[in-house]
Amino acid sequence: MKVLVTGAAGFIGSNLCKRLLKDSQETIVIGIDNMNDYYDVRIKEWRLESLCKQNNFIFIRGDISDKVLIDNVFAGYKPDIVVNLAAQAGVRYSITNPDSYIQSNLIGFYNILEACRHSYDNGDSGVKHLIYASSSSVYGSNKKTPYSTDDKVDNPVSLYAATKKSNELMAHAYSKLYNIPSTGLRFFTVYGPAGRPDMAYFGFTNKLIKGETIRIFNYGNCKRDFTFIDDIVEGIIRVISKAPEKKSGEDGLPIPPYKVYNIGNNQPENLLDFVQILQEELVRAKVLPEDYDFESHKELVAMQPGDVPVTYADTTPLENDFGFKPSTSLRTGLRKFAEWYNKFYMQNS
Repeated sequence: MKVLVTGAAGFIGSNLCKRLLKDSQETIVIGIDNMNDYYDVRIKEWRLESLCKQNNFIFIRGDISDKVLIDNVFAGYKPDIVVNLAAQAGVRYSITNPDSYIQSNLIGFYNILEACRHSYDNGDSGVKHLIYASSSSVYGSNKKTPYSTDDKVDNPVSLYAATKKSNELMAHAYSKLYNIPSTGLRFFTVYGPAGRPDMAYFGFTNKLIKGETIRIFNYGNCKRDFTFIDDIVEGIIRVISKAPEKKSGEDGLPIPPYKVYNIGNNQPENLLDFVQILQEELVRAKVLPEDYDFESHKELVAMQPGDVPVTYADTTPLENDFGFKPSTSLRTGLRKFAEWYNKFYMQNS
């Protein structure tokens, strides 16, 4: 089996590649990443280093918004499975840097869809399953919780969320028109070792190390469905193996082989509780001293534009279809992050 993973040096992408390579020596993983400097490139290089030692891993440095590159990759490798994780992430960054979201999340995803469409040309078997990253951000300021994939999500509160909802709409159209089996995954606040430095737990740690004050938005009243990276990867692996079924309707036309699932912990945590556990684990891992004065380094502030007060995933369809529900506790996940942080930043410095 040949699996194309875009965003292969990213947080989720690199962990997925690692798992695919570990599970089967027969699987060839083709990874694409543009290695941009949205955050510390050293982390991306660190993630890639172990992957590139594997004989069945092929890395291509490039951007999915480059249509010629994508077409050449599909023509040259003919992937069976495509997992599109390349995207410009982050809610707040989309307010100040909208161009990169249009380029990567819309044009880039369009190129992937077109390449999947043409993978069936000339009678070729083509892509058997397209899996792509969506986001809990599509739920916007939805008041109903937990968030269900049956909920109406037509009111995004950030451009990032709008691009992710657009991905789902584009995938649905291509599934209908060209019978491409596709599954969208709405990820809920993914965290863990070697994660994204723009995420709260990572940013808080960086600031505390420097003795700076961390700002806790919505006066600490935000709740997040934190999902550990290993649970996200396990969910993707299970989804890969079961593409939506191709069927025809009464009119003889294809019923779109299309699904969308939430992958979240189904257990939202209050931000203040999250900060408390994080600081305890940072002390335990010797990232911070035992006598660190946390209270003097915390500031409760108002909500930021584009943010939402709560994210809370209904994961029932994921459980029903795949027998899987994320279960890693916040303390376990933050402990693994703190231990990695000590090793990566403090022991290597």
